Amino acid sequence: MATDYYELLRVDRGASPDELKRAYRKLAREYHPDANPNDEEAEAKFKEISEAYAVLSDEEARTRYDQFGHEGLRSGGMGGDPFNFDLNDIFENFFGGNPFGGARNRGRAGPPPGEDQEIVLDLEFDEAVFGVDKKVEMQTALACDSCEGSGAAEGTSARSCNSCGGVGQVRQVRQSLLGQMVTTAPCGTCGGLGEEIPSPCSVCRGEGRRRDTVSYEVRVPAGIDSGSTLRLTGRGAAGPRGGPSGDLYVHLRVGESDTFVRDGDTLHARLHITMLQAALGARIDFETLDGVVELAIPPGTQPGEIFRLRDHGVPRLEGRGRGRGDLLASVEVEIPSQLSAEDEQQLRQVAKQRGEEVADPGDRTVLGKIRSAFR
Repeated sequence: MATDYYELLRVDRGASPDELKRAYRKLAREYHPDANPNDEEAEAKFKEISEAYAVLSDEEARTRYDQFGHEGLRSGGMGGDPFNFDLNDIFENFFGGNPFGGARNRGRAGPPPGEDQEIVLDLEFDEAVFGVDKKVEMQTALACDSCEGSGAAEGTSARSCNSCGGVGQVRQVRQSLLGQMVTTAPCGTCGGLGEEIPSPCSVCRGEGRRRDTVSYEVRVPAGIDSGSTLRLTGRGAAGPRGGPSGDLYVHLRVGESDTFVRDGDTLHARLHITMLQAALGARIDFETLDGVVELAIPPGTQPGEIFRLRDHGVPRLEGRGRGRGDLLASVEVEIPSQLSAEDEQQLRQVAKQRGEEVADPGDRTVLGKIRSAFR
């Protein structure tokens, strides 16, 4: 059983044309494909309410529908095919184009889309690695609440521009040496919109939108990097007189870490150990982005050796595989710059047992030779 058109638009059967238009605008925004990407149910609902408005906004078709229901609209019933309406006209008037495709055969103008906007979002290093929801604030154009974006005062509506006949453009013919030349230009009366508003809304002065501060929550995926840009469809400026909103482009800027250096999905860090830990081996705690892990340092570890901690790097973004990269910890051996007398004596004893030549206490000769080599 076909759904009642009045129920689809959520209006009474005696609704005026303005009430029908306001109801359609509200529902169309709610179920518009741009606001519901990849939602087949919303797309189907959008088509249904557009069909309902196409019938009820046509005086003759509405009369047939009120008298005979859907049967009165079928081809051959009361003459003509009521479903042979042009959805492009509706989409053009409210959204600046048909999102389901289809070329227009008529040059009727429609409200232009709003401007795209850009904003820079700063992230901490670990926020970019693990992902985060961040709130951003911005100044933008919003649909006027008073006139619901139409630009017309309550109880009134826009009308087709008398100067351009609703096309939004005017043709100019001028004579040249090559013959007649025809050029088109935006209509100066309606500004290219194809409509005039006899009684503009007192709040937005016929613009159909107002400027205000809004806040959006931006979902930053894990593994994002500095210089990336997120696109938020329909979060830009609202279009004038019910035109579709532009998009918001969020440019990400990631701060540096005091501990880690990022190279794609791989993290690099320095692993500081003492001379004795490198020589004798040890178990030490190492701080990662996931917390502290224990590393086993084998005896005889050399400076510059790399310890690979698998799956402790950056999560891979969608399309680059699953899982995470690795964390590479490079060994840096810390040599004590000052020794106590007891420590120095013990180290000299070890050097003597290993047959290694070291400087005598207070002997500056070796140090002087080393310094002179760099002069």
